[in-house]
Amino acid sequence: MTATTDFAALERRIEALYAVPSHAPMPADAEEAIDLLLTALEQGRVRAAVRADHDEWVAVPWVKRGILAGFRVGRMIDQSVLGDARVSRPFTFFDKHTYPTRALTLDDGIRVVPGGSSIRRGAYVARGVVCMPPMFVNVGAYVGAGTMIDSHALIGSCAQVGERVHISAAAQIGGVLEPVNASPVVLEDDVLVGGNCGVYEGTVVRARAVLAAGVVLTRGTPVFDLVHERVLRAAPDGVLQIPAGAVVVPGARQVAQGWGREQGLSLQTPVIVKYRDDKTDVATALEGWLR
Repeated sequence: MTATTDFAALERRIEALYAVPSHAPMPADAEEAIDLLLTALEQGRVRAAVRADHDEWVAVPWVKRGILAGFRVGRMIDQSVLGDARVSRPFTFFDKHTYPTRALTLDDGIRVVPGGSSIRRGAYVARGVVCMPPMFVNVGAYVGAGTMIDSHALIGSCAQVGERVHISAAAQIGGVLEPVNASPVVLEDDVLVGGNCGVYEGTVVRARAVLAAGVVLTRGTPVFDLVHERVLRAAPDGVLQIPAGAVVVPGARQVAQGWGREQGLSLQTPVIVKYRDDKTDVATALEGWLR
């Protein structure tokens, strides 16, 4: 069979598993179907979100249903790292057997610096990715080649991260597993995410954009573009899109009326102050040396 036929058959199996009533037992081949899906995700052959027509990113519901079914199929097991009790106390972990951490080898070409990082089963992490401790990549996520994931950073379930992205310390790239048709979180190629940023459900950051430290983006966040004198918002059934090359910094806007205005209060508001140019590129060139 062709790869297309294989995945069409896998999709049918996953949809059948997801449709099994909660009180009914799972079919005997359920674990095999989940294993096939997670392996395909790790290989990058299927993804939880894809670029569709008109350059729009859309979720792939059957893949997300399969991930959810994997939790139901899984049974709780002890995944602890025991070590030598005379030297150190053990690391204790208890989770579903379908979602252990990925077993990596040197041949995977992923640099995982010692210190407590984890990549969960079912996540794609390309060659050349650098993982600084401690960081976490959740199931269904996709991380492109040459990306840097810094300390205390999170790549959430089903988040899509492009190539040569820098995710700085303590940044949170939110995951969207439920509902299965929810808008994805996407960082396209060459995006720079500053420390303590948060990018959450329904947000697409286009290629080469820069998020300064402390920027928080959600689907409901208005973003003020000073360069083009406009306000960017998500459509009722769409996503918030940060334009390619935009440089976004934390800002504030005054409460427009009522008691809040009388008290001089302001609301947090991301602001686009410029679009990436040669000077910005020089300022970020140092990242290449860190890899």
